[in-house]
Amino acid sequence: MKKTVGQILWMGVFTLLSTSSLLAQTGNEAPVKVEKASRVNKVTNLAPTPPMGWNSWNTFQTNINEQLLRNMVDVYVSSGMKDAGYRYFTLDDGWMSMERDQNGQLVADPKKFPSGMKAFADYVHSKGLKFGIYNCAGDKTCAGYPGTRGHEYEDARLYASWGVDLLKYDWCNTDSLNAREAYITMARALQATGRPILFSLCEWGNHQPWLWADGVGEMYRATGDITANFDKDKHMGTWTALSVLTIVDKQPAIRQYNGPNHWNDADMLEVGNGMSYGEDKAHFTMWCMLAAPLVAGNDLRKMSAQTRGILTDKEAIAINQDAMGVAAYRISGNADGVEIWIKPLSNKNWAICFLNRSAQPQTVDYNWTKNALHDAQTKQDADFTKTTYKLHSLWDKKDIGTTKKAFKQTIPAHDVVLLTLKQS
Repeated sequence: MKKTVGQILWMGVFTLLSTSSLLAQTGNEAPVKVEKASRVNKVTNLAPTPPMGWNSWNTFQTNINEQLLRNMVDVYVSSGMKDAGYRYFTLDDGWMSMERDQNGQLVADPKKFPSGMKAFADYVHSKGLKFGIYNCAGDKTCAGYPGTRGHEYEDARLYASWGVDLLKYDWCNTDSLNAREAYITMARALQATGRPILFSLCEWGNHQPWLWADGVGEMYRATGDITANFDKDKHMGTWTALSVLTIVDKQPAIRQYNGPNHWNDADMLEVGNGMSYGEDKAHFTMWCMLAAPLVAGNDLRKMSAQTRGILTDKEAIAINQDAMGVAAYRISGNADGVEIWIKPLSNKNWAICFLNRSAQPQTVDYNWTKNALHDAQTKQDADFTKTTYKLHSLWDKKDIGTTKKAFKQTIPAHDVVLLTLKQS
């Protein structure tokens, strides 16, 4: 979302304060020890694997209405998204009227939602989906609608009465609020409703939520907002939207904080929003490797067969949804060539991604027997001189032999090869 000048100043301050803990780890380094935050949430296990869903912002911003969204819900189901594991249908900023009513209650915009929000939530639920909604910790949302500051408990009760299953909670117009305390307050308000509501913290990673949000919310943004560019950030005047690779580069330093019911959120997917097929595939692959929430942000009514194929690929999604809940680590690579990312999977299996960051095709020649794997976080090992693994090329949909033979393949620019390794 667009940030205010005040937010930008706070972003700079907290960037300086957190530099020491955000040094990029390009290998498999020991995790930083931090003091655990006390648990707020008592409703547990709402997100044992990374949440999957769709959000209105990337494509529509505030230009939403009931009929458009009902159509989107229908396509959500008919396109195979639901069958692939996507569950949440979330309205982002712009669903409410510009002012609260005379009793201080939020009101759904009657022009956009003539049937009211409860009726729309019921429609989402009737399709077997979960309903998500948006607000902000500040006085105003990022788009200038009424925020929640000072109304946390009454807003939470309202959401529960509508049947809300997820709250995305942004961080615009917050002035001097303490982020941790503001999010704890909202988490307690959601708890007080008695309804299980997944809490998605969206303060852009400025206050290091990975250090304290486990037990406050189920997912928390680890970076600023994404844009549909693979390797170039987009300057938006007072703030900068981040490319896929910029966001990817921020993840190794915080991989140890990722896991069941507390997920590092790398922001919504831009698959189908203007990048090339290879870039979309690489983007989706890396979110799966990072065990990041998979929240589509495209126009489901207009997605191509290629876009649908990426978003609903069950093998890639299985890597994302692996029960271990471990994010990949990077063992080698540089900004101009091929990086190798390793993700430990259940049953001592592995996923390995060769990511070509460069604008030119690159050839990989990888000798397994010379490259044993060791993950310091999970203590999972693979010695290819002692154990042979079967190789499956996920996007090519074919088995390609075993680790007894070196892997060699040319990877197009801004593309990936994704392999799964299973003991033979």
